[in-house]
Amino acid sequence: MKLTGIIAISGRPGLFKVVAQGKNNVIVESLIDQKRIPAYATDKISALDDISIYTYDEDAPLQGILASIFEKQEGKEGPSHKDDLSTLEAYLHGILPNYDQERVYPSDVKKIFQWYNLLLKTGALTPEESTESVAEVEDKPKAEVKKAATKKAPAKGATADKAKSSKPASAKKVTAVKTGSSRGK
Repeated sequence: MKLTGIIAISGRPGLFKVVAQGKNNVIVESLIDQKRIPAYATDKISALDDISIYTYDEDAPLQGILASIFEKQEGKEGPSHKDDLSTLEAYLHGILPNYDQERVYPSDVKKIFQWYNLLLKTGALTPEESTESVAEVEDKPKAEVKKAATKKAPAKGATADKAKSSKPASAKKVTAVKTGSSRGK
């Protein structure tokens, strides 16, 4: 199951796929109607692959919960988010028996089922991807992050060397201004 690049934006219905990055925003495409809109830094954006559900032991990643629903439903549509809350909570309890019922709000339970059905309709949940283990999925982004960090490291070092060489000159100017302004008063 691959949730990379799929986000939820607070205050906007549905889920979105990240398409491109603009100068001061991210261009996203709605999974519901395929309309493209900008998402700004002021929007509260949550990546689905970073979301997890509170349990009494360890937090359970949303990706694993969606895979469990997919297996239980045999690849078919799950319960609607408009069903009775007690039905949805009982279903979630069957999949994740130790979820923290005090910290997982009713709106969160409804979102899980709404997102599952939306992802299923758009084809983001497929049988081939659901067989991949959660550990394999989590290892992939870490490796990509490590590669990106090693590529950026030399550039940061070069910038730091330039900053060191220019620091004494700017420090002298600041000192001279401070000294000159204190004599004037």
